[in-house]
Order: sequence, then C-alpha cells, then structure tokens
Amino acid sequence: MDLSDLYSEKILDIAANAPKAPRLAEPDATARKVSRICGSIIEVDVVVRGGVITQYGHEISACALGQTSAAIVARQIVGTTPGEFQALRAEMHAMLKQNGAPPTGKWADLKYLEPVRDYPPRHTSTLLVFDAVAAALEKIESRESVAAAS
Repeated sequence: MDLSDLYSEKILDIAANAPKAPRLAEPDATARKVSRICGSIIEVDVVVRGGVITQYGHEISACALGQTSAAIVARQIVGTTPGEFQALRAEMHAMLKQNGAPPTGKWADLKYLEPVRDYPPRHTSTLLVFDAVAAALEKIESRESVAAAS
C-alpha cells in the first residue's frame, strides 16, 4: 500500500464531515497531547456525571488521520463510561501496534483506520485523541480518589 492509499475516501469523508465539538466552558478536566513526530495537537474537555461521559469538546490541529479519530470520538463518546473508553483506547493501541482487531459496535467506523498499522509514524496522530481523553479521565479519577480519601 502506498502512503497516499492510506487516506481513503472514507477517511477523508469522516474527517471532512466531523461533528462540531466546541470547547467546554466548565469541563471536569482538560488534557492536551502533541505528536512530536508530525506536530498534530489536540486539547480535549470532558465532563463526567454519574459515571458516564456527558459532555465532550476539543480543539484539534492534525492530519486527516487524527481528524478522523477525533471525529469518531466526538460523535460517539457521550454516553460512554470512563472504563469503556479506556478499553477502547487499549483496543486502538492493540489494533495499530499488535495487529489486534478493530473496535466494533458504535465504534465500528474506527476500522477505517486499520491500515494505519503499516505506517508506525502515523500511529501517534491517529491515537492522539484517545490518549488525550484518557489523560483527562485520569485527572478526574485522581481528583475523585483524593476527595474520597479526605
């Protein structure tokens, strides 16, 4: 596969038709991740209520692969538990780095990113949104642990 084949019509379509996910005025946590390899940047905002992600926003500057990942996350994340999201992140890392199967169910569109596994320099931008959301969720969990211990 040629690098230009990696950017399939479906990838470009998802990236071009990304849902709006404006930054949140009062997030429970914010996290920023940067790819040193390609310069992609994402900053995410997350609100968790009752053990479920209820609001999500982001600001992104990334290639089509990073935009596609972020678009799918923005479309599907609300209603997901932090644990489910962490499992999804692990699935994405396994899909790209260990020849794992792509996610299924409401996350099935992530299968279009499966060819990225053959291009390790593109893994970071593709995984950026997952790592940023995971970092935000870890901040929330850490604060809750400290509060519970007090």
